[in-house]
Amino acid sequence: MRPSDVAISNYRSIRRLFMPIQPLSVFVGENGVGKSNLYKSLSLLRDAATGRITRTIADEGGLNSVCWSGMRQRGDDARLRLAARFDNIKYSIELGHPGPVEAAFPGEPMIKSERIEAIHGKRKVLMMERTNSHVSVRGENGAWSEHRDAVLPSETALADFLDGKAYPEINLVRNAMQSWRFYHDFRSDPASPIRKPCLAITTPSLSADGSDLAAALATLYAIREDAADLQDAIEDAFPGAELRAWEDSGRCEFDLQLADMPRPFKAHELSDGTLKYICLLAVFMGYRLPPFIALNEPETSLHPSLLPPLARLIAKASRRADVWIVTHSEHLMEALRSESSVPLRRVIKAKGATAIEGLTAGGEFRDGEDDRDDDEDNDD
Repeated sequence: MRPSDVAISNYRSIRRLFMPIQPLSVFVGENGVGKSNLYKSLSLLRDAATGRITRTIADEGGLNSVCWSGMRQRGDDARLRLAARFDNIKYSIELGHPGPVEAAFPGEPMIKSERIEAIHGKRKVLMMERTNSHVSVRGENGAWSEHRDAVLPSETALADFLDGKAYPEINLVRNAMQSWRFYHDFRSDPASPIRKPCLAITTPSLSADGSDLAAALATLYAIREDAADLQDAIEDAFPGAELRAWEDSGRCEFDLQLADMPRPFKAHELSDGTLKYICLLAVFMGYRLPPFIALNEPETSLHPSLLPPLARLIAKASRRADVWIVTHSEHLMEALRSESSVPLRRVIKAKGATAIEGLTAGGEFRDGEDDRDDDEDNDD
């Protein structure tokens, strides 16, 4: 399942946003307007599916650090709310601080509620509801099953109710969001794993840190036995160059032969920008693309000459997956608009909150570029 829209409330600089997911969504803005918070909030939804959302929030400093950073009116709560809708199913989660009688560490982020709704036109049917540690699930016959003390405050029902036959809606949402991929940056220092051989394991999608880069490339050569598109993309970015990837004694390696060099260069010898571009090739040209791919400032460390080929790479991948790009590069934005006619989505600050120009409260863009139906219900 591919997501159709997301809702975010009380996350850092985001007071309240409800927005559609298009095949290619590109957000550009100046530093400090909250672009990265868009990316991170969606990553938290994936963490709900893996069961790590409370740990991630704790790692970021706890709810006091990640919740809405602006002014609050008296009576406003400090709860973080996230939701994602797929074509006919919606998942939402709410997190808050421990109550006075709840068993938790001081300041620990707690999951207060989770909901899964099946959507049939304007009709919504609640399929799963979690309140604190009490989980209720609707079965195939419409009857509810009650599960008291089924989960800890730090655990999601989405990650813990694993019986796909008994809980098909939970299983569908969990699998959909677990398959999302987020790429923030690729380390390129001498000790980085992307510069080293890796285990020879069939790798359909590049991992978030790129540690299986050589295996992802070698999968195209040795498993698919067709790397023609990859070579075309290398030619587009580095005219006259040739990329090779192979398996040797249980390890995968790759090298790049540049047109003006007498010998090929292995990963540990490549420049930071060249190596990061090869990572992006693996992201967008893998054996099997994830249904949703999000990248935060993919242009970092790239020479300006690589931005048009990167735009072509992204535009082509958006035919196979939903692609979400957050960037501060106007040049990349213009290259993407040239390659895909993607509308400009500018991230701004409005009254201290992150906002997107042209986005209405109902999740539509005033420029008419978004042809998705209005959900009419933009609660979180």
